[in-house]
Amino acid sequence: MDRADELIFKLAIHDDSYIEWILERGFGDTDASGLDARAQALVRIGALAAVDAPPSAYMCAIEAALAAGATRRDAVGVLVALLPSIGADRVAAAAPKLGLALGFDVEEQLERLD
Repeated sequence: MDRADELIFKLAIHDDSYIEWILERGFGDTDASGLDARAQALVRIGALAAVDAPPSAYMCAIEAALAAGATRRDAVGVLVALLPSIGADRVAAAAPKLGLALGFDVEEQLERLD
């Protein structure tokens, strides 16, 4: 069994010791995932959109992404890339939350258009 298969197996069987080890390490640790900090932060943004997370969760994820070298465009690109997978409704719900985390208020912009 290669390393990827071993990790899939541990996740699939809900290996408590492995899961606790990952959770103890926190968001900033990239050793477990094998992703660099930028990629890991962008994946978090995608996960937040997929589960309809609250706006406050986006703030932490954006801070981590920008600190890791991601751009504002990278963060928005996550939503664009997710659209075929999670649908337009979920992306539309996530966009204002992501916008606020990036310093752009969609609601304010809508008011200006009226």
